[in-house]
Amino acid sequence: MLKPHFEPDFSECSYGFIEGRSAHQAVVKAQTYVKEGCHWVVDIDIEKFFDNVNHDILMARIAKKVADKRVLRLIRRYLQAGIMKDGVETQRQEGTPQGSPLSPLLSNILLDDLDKELETRGHKFVRYADDCNIYVKSEAAALRVMTSISDFLASRLRLKVNARKSKVDHPWNVKFLGYSVTKKDARLKAAPESLQRLKESLKEILRCSRGVSVRKMVEESNKKLIGWSNYFKLAEVKRDFEELDGWIRRRIRCVLWRQWKRVYRRAVNLQNQGITKDQAWKAALNGRGPWHNANTRQMKEAFPNSYFEKIGLVSLFDRIVVKNP
Repeated sequence: MLKPHFEPDFSECSYGFIEGRSAHQAVVKAQTYVKEGCHWVVDIDIEKFFDNVNHDILMARIAKKVADKRVLRLIRRYLQAGIMKDGVETQRQEGTPQGSPLSPLLSNILLDDLDKELETRGHKFVRYADDCNIYVKSEAAALRVMTSISDFLASRLRLKVNARKSKVDHPWNVKFLGYSVTKKDARLKAAPESLQRLKESLKEILRCSRGVSVRKMVEESNKKLIGWSNYFKLAEVKRDFEELDGWIRRRIRCVLWRQWKRVYRRAVNLQNQGITKDQAWKAALNGRGPWHNANTRQMKEAFPNSYFEKIGLVSLFDRIVVKNP
């Protein structure tokens, strides 16, 4: 009901929760600015945005295009819907209910003021919901923009920029929607934080003490890897995915080593995988921990890449690099 009134006028540089636009489009647009020579970025994080939306300011923006007072009253009631805290319901004085399909639209309505201000100033920017990056060509310009836009948000929309999470830096040092770019030629890559978060989630799945089979772990890992690779399919740096594939295979070899537990069983199982008796016992008796042994020549020969292909482990390199040359 509200979308037709507002979406046609939203900025072309706003990509979040708008029909026909996506995070991938926002990432590509940001990359374009960097390739054009904008080697400084103002990375703005609005402090607790959905919790701090001012109801009066938001309603004033909505009332500019919605004349029906019944609709306006309904939206106001929605914004003020009670919050249960310690068993007591209290009326919401600011902020929007998170998780509701209406909240993203309301956030775009409010932050359209920011978009229009940036357009008026002639800035190159990309916004996805409350995540906004502004691209300029010098550090001095970036610092000026950070100060002036922080003041604009505070005075016009009563929103505060999170100084701890916002920064002025080169785009290759900044994460935007999970992506970053290389310094030399602005190729897209998964940001280090994104790679680390994936590793942390896989560590939980591939935990040696879980007591589940390797095939079960692979099945659970694949669900995570398929979704992750679908989102990061724009990445152009292949090294990260080769390293991740190798790290995952090593984690699984580590699980196998731990599951074998005893020296004799480890030696026998290695022999069953085609390792000579001398080499199998050499590995089993080396006294090193599972993580070290997962990377030994014996374990790599016993469980080569073909083994992981056979049990159906998803390869990030194949899905992202080979599939999207």
